[in-house]
Amino acid sequence: MSARKSMKNVARVFGLTVGVLLAFPAAAGEIEDRIATRLAEAVPGLKVTSVRESEAEGLYEVLSNNGETIYSTADGQYLLTGDLLKITDNGIANVTEEAKAGQRRQVMAGFGDDGVISFPAKGDEKAVIDVFTDIDCPYCRKLHAEIPQLNDYGITVNYYAFPRSGPGTPSFKKYVSVWCADDPQAAMNAAKSGRSVDSATCENPVLEQYQLGGRVGVTGTPAIILEDGNMVRGYVPADNLAKGLGLL
Repeated sequence: MSARKSMKNVARVFGLTVGVLLAFPAAAGEIEDRIATRLAEAVPGLKVTSVRESEAEGLYEVLSNNGETIYSTADGQYLLTGDLLKITDNGIANVTEEAKAGQRRQVMAGFGDDGVISFPAKGDEKAVIDVFTDIDCPYCRKLHAEIPQLNDYGITVNYYAFPRSGPGTPSFKKYVSVWCADDPQAAMNAAKSGRSVDSATCENPVLEQYQLGGRVGVTGTPAIILEDGNMVRGYVPADNLAKGLGLL
């Protein structure tokens, strides 16, 4: 495969469009600057947000604005995509996912929880989970049915909007109606059980939350973000989730 075709493959991994201008912050050092410059020349449209030494000697971790990670040699000539794994005394650790969790935690903290539809823990709050949800997603509805159980375990559930079909679709408008209802919790309960919700519009954060989901790597629902930034993809029974959080 030619070098140019290889760069095109990297571009596809990052979801890039050739011809878009590159923008990246000033690198911290000579090696980082060299890597960023070579990527700028090789992959038009790539927006590098950071370059730093990885745990693996000789490899540098390159993050893009869409949350994707690649690894580069110090000269910027050889690139690797995919997860970087590390053998430890406790088994195999996913170094890439650990780094993404830290970045995800920062992004979520920066966005905040204003505008979430929250189902608070009963009694003492022991954990908080942020759930990107689609009202019409069957497994989202299955998880929603177990919210009372999660609340009983001391887990607060904060809902962020992620209608998978995207803006302007019936699912998206349905979420707007739920959010704009006089009682969003009751409206969410009704919608998740398949009952109709009165159509409503107002100034709302549904689009911003949907875009946030894309920034933190949500590709399907439900997507559960834990307090440490790790993501649980898909439905998990309430008992298992509570056990994973150390509550059972």
